[in-house]
Amino acid sequence: MEYGTVQRDLLRFFREGCYGIIFRDPMENADLLRHIGKVRLTLPLLDILGYFRLRDLYTYRHSLMVFALSALLSRDLVGDDGLDAFLRATAGPMHDFGKICVTLQVLQKTTPLFRSERALLEHHTVAGNALLSYYLQDPKTMAAKVAMEHHERKDGSGYPLGVRLSDRLVEILVVCDVYDALISPRPYRRVVYDNRTALEEVTAMVEQGRIDSEIVRALVACNRKDKPRVQNCAVSGEKRGKPPEGNMYGIILDDGPSPGAD
Repeated sequence: MEYGTVQRDLLRFFREGCYGIIFRDPMENADLLRHIGKVRLTLPLLDILGYFRLRDLYTYRHSLMVFALSALLSRDLVGDDGLDAFLRATAGPMHDFGKICVTLQVLQKTTPLFRSERALLEHHTVAGNALLSYYLQDPKTMAAKVAMEHHERKDGSGYPLGVRLSDRLVEILVVCDVYDALISPRPYRRVVYDNRTALEEVTAMVEQGRIDSEIVRALVACNRKDKPRVQNCAVSGEKRGKPPEGNMYGIILDDGPSPGAD
């Protein structure tokens, strides 16, 4: 939290868009930041965070907000013990650090990706696992596991390995990763998802067996003004939202023939 402008940036992000509701209590925010402040990162990892702040602000913001929201849901689901366990295990906003191995041209592309570019983008999971295993000097660390598995799903439909999620801490971050990606500006989408539609999208993923229902209830609960207890939060199955137009996500183009090919 003492590196560069991280704490100031987090407080600013807390006030933006949908997060203005989720992080509306200054005292709760201060307590959350106090816990997050216990996390210590090695200088090379902090340098990577600084690189994203300068070169790819979306990845920087996304990394911080997925980490903060995951910490919040961990506390709501299990209490301070759950929050501290999450912080000790994941050791910071590092789930997307493998994107340091993806070119900015691909990360910031506003038109559909070619298959080769999509493969490069998906490689960030494996790259992140390798980087964190090296810098944290432990290939079995939870941070490296999160980097590898944050695009996996409960039903085995994710990537890079197509494994079924079974670790609670990884599943919390997976839900937060999906939600933040929907409500945040992206190069391939001119307009963000409104909050209702974003919550309906993650609810649909629960119905498909792809993510955890209790974690999504915790997400829905912290979006409500009265912030009910997770076990008392009912999630509607009604779908009234409309995804934004001009969304390029999921549109993959075949690569053309190589120059000089017959």
